Amino acid sequence: MLADELEGLGAVTAALVWAPRAAFSIDGGFEAHARDLSVIFVDLPLVVLGGALVPLLAWALTTRWTGRPWVAALAAVTAFALGIWGLLEWWTPRQHPDPGYGPGI
Repeated sequence: MLADELEGLGAVTAALVWAPRAAFSIDGGFEAHARDLSVIFVDLPLVVLGGALVPLLAWALTTRWTGRPWVAALAAVTAFALGIWGLLEWWTPRQHPDPGYGPGI
């Protein structure tokens, strides 16, 4: 069924979009001073769940209202694209070194 493929594709794509932005928080920068592992334990499950559920909910609602699978697929892809755009606009983990490391003397 197309909904299952959209759900799996959404979860994988959301995690792939999430990973580069979360890399600094996982690594922590210089001597792991800025390490924030909450991005793995809190943010990653929410991003993957959202990536899986947004297309699935759009698919289910559109199928229920219209009954046409091509409209439901279009709605699911559109909802997923908007969800990824929202993730990139809203979720901004730490990207630069800790503010305590200012420029040298």
